[in-house]
Amino acid sequence: MTTFSKHAKIVPSEFDDGWILELDGDIQSHVDLADPRVIRFEYLHRIANVIDTSWPANRAIKVLHLGAGALTLPRYVQATRPGSHQTVVELDPQLIPLVVAELPLPEGTQLEVVTGDARAQVQAMKTQSFDAIVVDIFTGGDTAEHLTGEGFYRELLSLLTHHGVLLVNIGEDEAGLRFFTTQAQAMDSVTHQLHGVWTLADASTLVHRTSGNAVLAAGGGLPSDPDAQEGLRSRLSAAGPHPATVLTPSDTASLLENLNS
Repeated sequence: MTTFSKHAKIVPSEFDDGWILELDGDIQSHVDLADPRVIRFEYLHRIANVIDTSWPANRAIKVLHLGAGALTLPRYVQATRPGSHQTVVELDPQLIPLVVAELPLPEGTQLEVVTGDARAQVQAMKTQSFDAIVVDIFTGGDTAEHLTGEGFYRELLSLLTHHGVLLVNIGEDEAGLRFFTTQAQAMDSVTHQLHGVWTLADASTLVHRTSGNAVLAAGGGLPSDPDAQEGLRSRLSAAGPHPATVLTPSDTASLLENLNS
């Protein structure tokens, strides 16, 4: 076991040959050094599925990650799309250097590390553009208010290329999906010209309105034609992890109506 600081440590996984990053005793990330394509966390798997279906296999893309963890998704992108340029924004200046020292990145990884507040750094990147933006900083009611809401999502969408995709992990920490509802509504309100918001989650999270993770997706890289949307929904549903629920924008709008009723 290696202890990095008072709040971060990396320990061997109990279930495979991978490694676990713990922050303040909570499991934050899983990394498989032997095969970075292995993703154990379900919500990250769903995000990876959207990336996989949005561009041809092996095509290098430009990705912005808000929130680092143990860099599971940057490792996956490098393994599946060599040559991709990736930027990670992380508030803790010690976390990424310590993680990389203990869990080296795949050979050839082009990773720029930016330290600071996610929104401030996003605003400083207004002249840049990204094929994919992944937001993994939401922890329900503990999320800083300036990292939620319409203004934040509008700024993120402005950094996307014409065929880019915004992927937001919503970590719901209580039953009833109240935090998910507010964020999905905010994101939906600023994506009408991009045909609304997709939702990907474990089926039980949405059906039973329980705590868990749900991924919101929007952007010009996602289809607008109903037939194409249905085709993508089928592919993402089949990709899992199971049991999976994938909602098209119209389905997400219907879910929000039900949650507000």
